[in-house]
Amino acid sequence: MAAAPLLESVESHTRLAGHNRVAMLLFRLGDAQLFGINVFKVREVLRKPPLERMPGVHALLAGSCDYRGKTIPVIDLGAAMGYPPLTAMDSAHLVVTEFSRSVQGFLVADFQRIVHCTGESLEAPSGALGFGSRVSAVTRIDGQLMAVIDVEQVLVSIDGSAVEVSTRLQQAAEQQAINPRRILVVDDSLVARQRLVSVFKQMHIDCVVAKNGREGLDRLLELANGPAEGGVNLVVSDIEMPCMDGYALTRAIRESPALRRIKVVLHSSLSGVFNESIVREVGADRFIAKFQPDLLAQTVLELLPTSTN
Repeated sequence: MAAAPLLESVESHTRLAGHNRVAMLLFRLGDAQLFGINVFKVREVLRKPPLERMPGVHALLAGSCDYRGKTIPVIDLGAAMGYPPLTAMDSAHLVVTEFSRSVQGFLVADFQRIVHCTGESLEAPSGALGFGSRVSAVTRIDGQLMAVIDVEQVLVSIDGSAVEVSTRLQQAAEQQAINPRRILVVDDSLVARQRLVSVFKQMHIDCVVAKNGREGLDRLLELANGPAEGGVNLVVSDIEMPCMDGYALTRAIRESPALRRIKVVLHSSLSGVFNESIVREVGADRFIAKFQPDLLAQTVLELLPTSTN
C-alpha cells in the first residue's frame, strides 16, 4: 500500500473515535491466521527496506532502517509471535507505527486491508489461541478469527526498562494523605496494567483493575453500592479496548448519578488533536499519552481529593 492512500484512509477513519468503534489494519505473519493493529498507530505500510543489523541487540530486533531521513528500529513481528523470522522474506512488508511517543517498524508477511470493528465485537482472547499476553483481543472478520496484537507488550519485552516515579513525587504522595484513596485502572493490555499498578504502588495508592470498559463500569457500580470507604476516587483508563472503549466508559460514568463525580484520566499510546477533542467531548478530566510515570503521578496528585469531605 502506498503511503498517501493509507494516510488518507487513516484520516477518514478518525470519525470512528468516540463511538466505541475502531479501524484495524489486517495482516498475516506466515500462515492463514489474521492479525490486526489499530490504524491510528500506523503511519505507513511499505515494502521491506534494506535493514542494518547491529550486533548484540535483542533477538526480536531485525535491525534498523532509514525512514524519511530518520533511523528507526525494526521489530520482527513474526518472530515475536512465534513464527519463523521474516527478515529473509523478500516479499515482507514494513508497518511503520507511532505510539507511546516513539516511531518503530514491524515486519509482517503481508497486509490485507482495513476493516471496521465495534467494541462489542472485540472479545478477550482465549488461552487456547496460543499467543499469551501478546494478543489483547479477538474478533471474527468474514467468519475468520482475527487477533489484535498488543504491540506495546512486544515493545516492553524488548526494552523492559523499570517504571519509576521520582522521589519528589513519591514524597508528595506520602504527604497528601487521603483516606480512602483508590484508583480504578482499566486497560486491556496486561503489561500496561502492571506498569500502572507499579506507579500507584510507589505512591502508596490502592488499585482496582479491569480489562476493559465494560468490566470497569461494572466494578465502579459494584463499589458505589458498597461501603463508602471502598469507593473509587479516580479512574485511569486506556482508550482503545474491547467490549467498551475508554470514551464510552467515560460517557457512562458522566451519565451515572452514582459515578459522575469520579475524576477520569484517559491514558493512551495514541495522541493527537482528535483524541484531545473527544476527551473534552466525553467529559474526561485529562488525557495523557503513554507512558510517562512522573506526568501520570503529578496528574493523579492534582486530581485526587485532598480531603474526604
